[in-house]
Amino acid sequence: MAGPEEHPPHRHVHSEKEQKAILNRLSRAAGHLESVRRMVEDDRDCSEVLIQLSAVRSAITNAGKIILRHHLEHCIVDAVQNDEHERIEELKKAIDQFIK
Repeated sequence: MAGPEEHPPHRHVHSEKEQKAILNRLSRAAGHLESVRRMVEDDRDCSEVLIQLSAVRSAITNAGKIILRHHLEHCIVDAVQNDEHERIEELKKAIDQFIK
C-alpha cells in the first residue's frame, strides 16, 4: 500500500485502436523474427538475414513510438498536473532503456 509520500502504481490503459496498432506491430515483429530464425536454420545469405532483422527492429520501434506518444499525451500530462515527479522520472528511465 502506498504511504503518504508515495503514489499508487499507475495503470496504463490504451484505447482499443491504440492497442490494436501496438499488437499489429508486435505481431509483425514476431513474424519477421520467425522468418529470421528459419533463414538462419536454412543457412541463408547474411545480407538477407540482416534485412529481416532490420524489419524486426523497425516493428518494435514503431510499437514503442505508439506507446510513448500515448504516454506523453495522457499519462505524463496527468503526472505534471498532479505534481507527480516520480512518474516523470520513471518515463525518463524507460526512454533511456528504449533508445539504447
